[in-house]
This record gives sequence, C-alpha cells and structure tokens, in this order.
Amino acid sequence: MTRQNIGEALAARLYTAEAAIDRAMAEAAALAAALPTARTEAWLSAVTGQRAFTGAAAAISALAEARGHLVQTHNTLAALARKLGLEALAVGPVDKPGDTPPVGGGGVCPEGDTGRRVVNKSLPDTAELC
Repeated sequence: MTRQNIGEALAARLYTAEAAIDRAMAEAAALAAALPTARTEAWLSAVTGQRAFTGAAAAISALAEARGHLVQTHNTLAALARKLGLEALAVGPVDKPGDTPPVGGGGVCPEGDTGRRVVNKSLPDTAELC
C-alpha cells in the first residue's frame, strides 16, 4: 500500500469521524431543545427535569470539546500530508475557509479547467503541528 493510499484512507476516516460528531451534536441539541416543551406538556415541575437539562447540556459541551480535538487532528494530518507531498489529500466534499474556487457546494473549476482536482490551499504550509 502506498503512502497516497494510506493517506486517502485516513482522510476518509477523518471525514467520517467529523461527520459523526456533527450528527451527534445536532441530535443532542435537538434533545436539549425538546426538553422544555416535554416538561411543560407533561405538567412537570422545573425541579423535576433539571437533571435531564444538565445532562443534555453536558453532553453538548463534551461533544463540542471532542469536535475541537478532531479539528486539531485534521490540522495535524493536513500538515503531515503537506510534509510528505500528499497535497491531493486536501480535497474534500465540503468547502474549507479560503478555497478559491470553492471545492464543494456547487463550486466550479477555474475557466478552461474541467477535470482536475482542486487542492485546498488554505491548509497549513508547515509540518510544525506534526
């Protein structure tokens, strides 16, 4: 297996992990948003539901911290990919800050360039994070 193949496999796993955290955050937030209505509709005291509110808020906070760790992992792997000359790994299904032109979300390649992969130039240029 080549470094390129290994890098592509890791990039796919990283994207999957990032998406999973985002989905979990959205679900936890939806639960937290539903709790006040459920408490009111069930005619329960605010005291009765407080542990559930606190638990849901703590879950969201923990997921936000986990997401931050994955973002740091993403940046570290991106720097390592640059150091190893694997810049094509920077291509993903969503736009990243500074993508010109945008890679995803309906973006188009530069004029006259119909088939090349666009590399995200916003990634760190150094391997310092490694």
